[in-house]
Amino acid sequence: MLGPVGRSGERRLDFRARAVPALTTLLGSATALLPVVALSPSWPPLGLLMLLAWRLLRPEIWAPWVALPLGLADDLITGQTLGTGMVGWTLCLLAIEAVEGRLLWRDYWQEWLLAAGLIAATILLGWAIARWTGGATPILLLAPQIVASILCFPMVSRLCVLLDRWRLAFGKIRAQD
Repeated sequence: MLGPVGRSGERRLDFRARAVPALTTLLGSATALLPVVALSPSWPPLGLLMLLAWRLLRPEIWAPWVALPLGLADDLITGQTLGTGMVGWTLCLLAIEAVEGRLLWRDYWQEWLLAAGLIAATILLGWAIARWTGGATPILLLAPQIVASILCFPMVSRLCVLLDRWRLAFGKIRAQD
């Protein structure tokens, strides 16, 4: 996990340990490219769920600005209006920063409630931007996607925990060589 010592004396994370959260978030966004046929939006935005899960699991790995390039990539991959993911994801990370500044500790249910509110707000923001740019989807069609996304968040969070264990264990195995 830890690479060579830098100039400031701090150990740097190995490239693979730093890349796993970003790559898994981009892979989550890429699930929108799967050939799933649906008459209404029902597929959860897995890129957003991965972003929230990583940020709530490991707050130290990402600053709020990282949502801009990841949101841009999500917009380009999913075909949403350019800026939808950038604005929504950045607002999510800023909201998490604000909540973390107020709470001394969080528990699982608080994280799920926070993620549920942010998921619903981001999906509704995407709907509002699409409506503003000419989309005509009724808002009630978003309800199944919001519910499915909120219910999928614990599974995505658990996946991030498993990936994080693998990511951090990689350096321990490598350091013994």
